[in-house]
Parts: sequence; structure tokens; C-alpha cells
Amino acid sequence: MAKEIERIVDQMDRAFSGDAWHGPSLMSLLEGVSAEDAAKRPIAQAHSIWELVNHIGAWNKIVERRLRDEIVTVTPEMDWPFVPLASDITWKRALDALKESRAQLRRTVEQMQDEQLDENPSSLPDSRYVILHGLVQHDLYHAGQIAVLKKAL
Repeated sequence: MAKEIERIVDQMDRAFSGDAWHGPSLMSLLEGVSAEDAAKRPIAQAHSIWELVNHIGAWNKIVERRLRDEIVTVTPEMDWPFVPLASDITWKRALDALKESRAQLRRTVEQMQDEQLDENPSSLPDSRYVILHGLVQHDLYHAGQIAVLKKAL
């Protein structure tokens, strides 16, 4: 019988880069997106794909730190990191940073025990269980935004 941690990691993987039930995973939506398109704002007042990628990566890091009981005060700059001038190199770096932040988070989650899921890390109001499911929801919410932005390009 699978442990709950294994089931949560499976859901994280499906939303991020796997075979998601709802449709395309986050990483499959990002395939073929150019640096130029990632930086565009095809919908007024909406974030760009690049901003969303940086934001998702930032929350991978924030959640990973919180799971390790680190107190993290999220600043606006941390929540929505700066997007550099668009180039193929800086876009590849952004995608690589997103993948690495998820890999680190995944490693931390895989090391957890099911008993830790009911604990609230760093005096947060939510348990690790709620935080991890929230992360999956966060990925899917922003993946949907990226899908819409791609159609609007």
C-alpha cells in the first residue's frame, strides 16, 4: 500500500510534468514557448508567462523552506521575482531554475514521513498536508493561466 507522501508526490509530478487528469501539465504547456512570447503581455493587466514561471519557482522554494520548519516572510519581490530582459539564454535559465526548484522541493517531500503531514511547520496555520495540496492547486491554477496566455498570443 502506498504511503500518503508517495501519493502526494505523484500528484505533484502529474501537475508539474506528468500525465495530469485535467489536461496538459505545467511543463508541457511551456514546451515550445519562446523567450519573446514568454515576456509578452497578450492580456492587459495579466502577468506574462515568464512572470508566472518565476512565481511558481519562487513558491517551490518558499514551500520547501517552510516544510523544513524555516520561517519565511514572503516579500512582494520574493513572491513575483524580477524578469530580466528577454533572451533565449535568460528564458532557459528561468525554466532551469523552475525545474531545479521543483526537484529540490520533491526531494524534501520524499524525505518526509506520513506522520509529519498533520504538523503545522514554523507556526503556520496550515498543516504540511494542506500546504502540499495547496502547492498542487497553485501549479494547476497558474498552468491554466499559461494556457490562456498561449492562446491569446
